[in-house]
Amino acid sequence: MTVDDAKANGSPDGFANGSPGGSPDGPSDEERLAQLGYTQVLARRMSAFSNYAVSFTIISVLSGCMTLYLFGMNTGGPAVITWGWVAVGLMTLFVGLSMAEICSAYPTSAGLYFWAHRLAPPRSAAAWAWFTGWFNVLGQVAATAGIDFGAASFLGAYLNLQFGFEVTPGRTVLLFAAILLLHGLLNTFGVRLAAVLNSVSVWWHVLGVVVIVGALTFVPDHHQSAGFVFGHFVNNTGWGSGGYVVLLGLLMAQYTFTGYDASAHMTEETHDASTAGPQGIVRSIWTSWIAGFVLLLGFTFAIQDYNGELASSTGAPPAQILLDALGATAGKLLLLVVIGAQLFCGMASVTANSRMIYAFSRDGALPFSRVWHTVSPRTRTPVAAVWLAAAGALVLGLPYLINETAYAAVTSIAVIGLYIAYVIPTLLRVRKGAAFARGPWHLGRWSHLIGVISIAWVTVITVLFMLPQVSPVTWETFNYAPIAVLVVLGFAAAWWAASARRWFMGVGEREGALEGERG
Repeated sequence: MTVDDAKANGSPDGFANGSPGGSPDGPSDEERLAQLGYTQVLARRMSAFSNYAVSFTIISVLSGCMTLYLFGMNTGGPAVITWGWVAVGLMTLFVGLSMAEICSAYPTSAGLYFWAHRLAPPRSAAAWAWFTGWFNVLGQVAATAGIDFGAASFLGAYLNLQFGFEVTPGRTVLLFAAILLLHGLLNTFGVRLAAVLNSVSVWWHVLGVVVIVGALTFVPDHHQSAGFVFGHFVNNTGWGSGGYVVLLGLLMAQYTFTGYDASAHMTEETHDASTAGPQGIVRSIWTSWIAGFVLLLGFTFAIQDYNGELASSTGAPPAQILLDALGATAGKLLLLVVIGAQLFCGMASVTANSRMIYAFSRDGALPFSRVWHTVSPRTRTPVAAVWLAAAGALVLGLPYLINETAYAAVTSIAVIGLYIAYVIPTLLRVRKGAAFARGPWHLGRWSHLIGVISIAWVTVITVLFMLPQVSPVTWETFNYAPIAVLVVLGFAAAWWAASARRWFMGVGEREGALEGERG
């Protein structure tokens, strides 16, 4: 059956009986992309596993869980670290399921803002797409900053232990810049190298978690009790409300569960994108949920001296836990495993971030868009977008030079920006109801309920992570996440009002196809 035949039989998107792109019964990946209004430019060389590997690598339990473990120890302690992971993982799975269904219908690198444009009412579609895209860019840049800054912190801790390297804010920022430079270089060599490194990263993470947890289980002579791991509460925030501290403590888990939109942004480079993309989103979440729970239990049971490890001179309690529980040699070796995972994670984050920048600038939505959507003729990758992603992340990390709580603010910005962008298409999908032209991967009758749960959860965390995290609130402890979000939102709103509302149409106006699909 041809695409025209499928449309004639009632499928406005050209799917025959829900067949994915590239199947004998439906359009090829390139034909489906053309139906969505784009010409195949990027190299389509990724398998379904490679697509999943990008999101799994960006979630990276060895990055998110470890870099915010200090935050978790102060903000709720073991009880919130453990149960917060369980609760947040479940809610994130709902969000991911809602996103995956939409990804199946619209497999393009533009991702979230394209979805918003296709799902919104025609008159306001461009505005929905515009602001969704800007939140997505903000969140992805902040996620890259958070990942690579965390890697810099752990690398500094290792250098301190091994060579007596004095860790200062200035030196940490220099390490951060060097790591961003490395990731920029790796991403200029083409998607094939990125796919190989991400595939290696999956096994690095899985085997890394197994080896670390195995060592922490069998080597130490002393372990904490189950009552401590599942019930001990710690409040070092200065706030008097335990409930407020519990909610703040969810940031550790929620920050870890970010970046899985990468599977959507990589669909233009993935075979059988209409099924591989959504599968990559969902699979990356549930496998990370399991791996992260095992990892957190391993570290928390292995705590030898809570206050001593909390105040470790390395600035990274997980590193001190490894040293105290396993000895200097084994502890340092396993610390290198953690750092390696963080470096893999940051590289994948730059990859996904650059694809979002490429797609958004392809539609003219960024300043100097003509530069950012250029593609290298040799590697067929958006090299300029790669370096913009790295430079933007560096700028977000610079406040650490004057504000030592800046890292928590960066992670809050990542969560806020990404999850607002995640939920807007879901909100529009729920409003659209039965008129939504679903792809081959869908939720059936559960779609509406799961969508409503996702919307409610994102509303809660968006408000929560803008609130002060430490008391008293001073210039040194101020959570600047609301300011960063408002600056970007204000810039996007001003540009929209002054100019973009006259020409930006999310992904370009395709009147006939859009009116037929929205009808």
